[in-house]
Amino acid sequence: MKRRYKILSLALITTLAGSTYSCTDNFEEINTNKTKLTTLDASAIGNAFAAAQYRSIQASWQTFQSLFADLQGQYFANIAQNFSSDRNVMVGNWLNGAWSGFYGTAIPPLLGVLDATKPGGSNENAAMYAIASIWKVYMYLPRTDYWGPIPYSQVGNGESSVEYDTQEAIYKDFVKTLATSTAALQAFKGTNVFGSNDQIYAGNVDKWILFGNTLRLRVAMRMSKVEPALAKTEAEAAVAGGVLSTNADDAFLKVTANSFNPMNQATAWNEFRMSAAMESVLKGYVDPRIGKYYAPVAGTTNSYKGLRNGYTQGELGAPENNANATSNVADQFLPAVQATNPFTIMYASEAYFLRAEGALKGWNMGGGTAKDYYEKGIETAFKQWGITDAAVITAYTNGTTTPIALNDMAKTPALSDIPVKFSADPAKQLEQIITQKWLANYPNGHEAWAEYRRTGYPKLYARINSDNPDSPKSAVVRRTPFVIGEFQANAAAANAAIGKLGGEDKSSTRLWWDKP
Repeated sequence: MKRRYKILSLALITTLAGSTYSCTDNFEEINTNKTKLTTLDASAIGNAFAAAQYRSIQASWQTFQSLFADLQGQYFANIAQNFSSDRNVMVGNWLNGAWSGFYGTAIPPLLGVLDATKPGGSNENAAMYAIASIWKVYMYLPRTDYWGPIPYSQVGNGESSVEYDTQEAIYKDFVKTLATSTAALQAFKGTNVFGSNDQIYAGNVDKWILFGNTLRLRVAMRMSKVEPALAKTEAEAAVAGGVLSTNADDAFLKVTANSFNPMNQATAWNEFRMSAAMESVLKGYVDPRIGKYYAPVAGTTNSYKGLRNGYTQGELGAPENNANATSNVADQFLPAVQATNPFTIMYASEAYFLRAEGALKGWNMGGGTAKDYYEKGIETAFKQWGITDAAVITAYTNGTTTPIALNDMAKTPALSDIPVKFSADPAKQLEQIITQKWLANYPNGHEAWAEYRRTGYPKLYARINSDNPDSPKSAVVRRTPFVIGEFQANAAAANAAIGKLGGEDKSSTRLWWDKP
């Protein structure tokens, strides 16, 4: 059996027609030569980039994000009685499908673009290469944050075995790539690259520079415990280069009837509901975003209810955990608008919370204080969700209420004792920053889980039950194990990758950046 990420022969057999964002339907693989790339002509590069953007989000979204990161980051809790990943089970076929979906459908078009625009071509190609390289980092980041070592630098090499890179090597290549790419784009400021084939910024180079720098800041912060000096250098350089600062710069993936929002599609399957963690915090802070994120319980107008993560099949059958007794997502995330609701890639508010944490560390984040960036992050996050009343934002920012205890079957205590108002106690400031970033980044479960592992915040609830002896109910799942398909088809490389982990191939083994 050939590994799906080796199927790298790419060609476009039709051209973009009709809606400018339907192009992903027209991009297909022709498996005539499975060891090298078919050359893309100039007219095909844009379609290939569009395919890479959409497929990196759509491919196995349910089995990659919804059933793992969204539950581990506690934006949602599972209500499907036959599903076990919310009890820390590393369901092998789900993870295997997520892996093959990424390497088999998302990576091939991206590598086609990079190959067709590699250095040495036209000026326009140089800009395309830089933007595609930034997107490559975005694509790979959550994958290495699941598994640690993954195939990265050698993907597409045409060999019978594809080596895994260490996570340290991958992260250091991330920051190098982002620095090089944003620098290369300086020569193209004010211009447009990819045009309507770019489903995020419609080819706006200036916004890609901001996005690339913000991604560099995110990556730098992630490795701040294990590489503090390098992290500081990279973070400061990213901020100096310009990061996302207004909601007009937010990154969303455009969708259509032919390339729909996979989260909206998945809500039709009734698999998840509001988590108890979100209920405790949003209600405790009297947060007006609660109705933007979640829907009231069926038959009510303003009653919201979450549930704990990790209930058994029997406990999920209890009346109070029924789908109609708990809060679904808000209307914005329902199937009816799957062709119009854009998929969230990155918010400007995240950049402010990253800068707030950097300021706490003594880094130069642009001259402001941690409190300045924290409060600006809250303001920007509120405005993103259409909450623009200055008095409402100010009242929330100065709020002194705290998360609440829940009257549920587990008699769940309050999630934390921190208010929104920025504390004078340095020991509480980081928890406040990460908690507000967790709220602001909804529904990006990848970041929620990664930052929880890195910082321990917000102080999420223990699972009610765990069916995974490597990650008991009081433990944090630190990673997902390597997939079975790799031990079958890429055995030598997969086995060698275990030695690059720094521990056993278990869910309890910490990643390179995940230091106590």
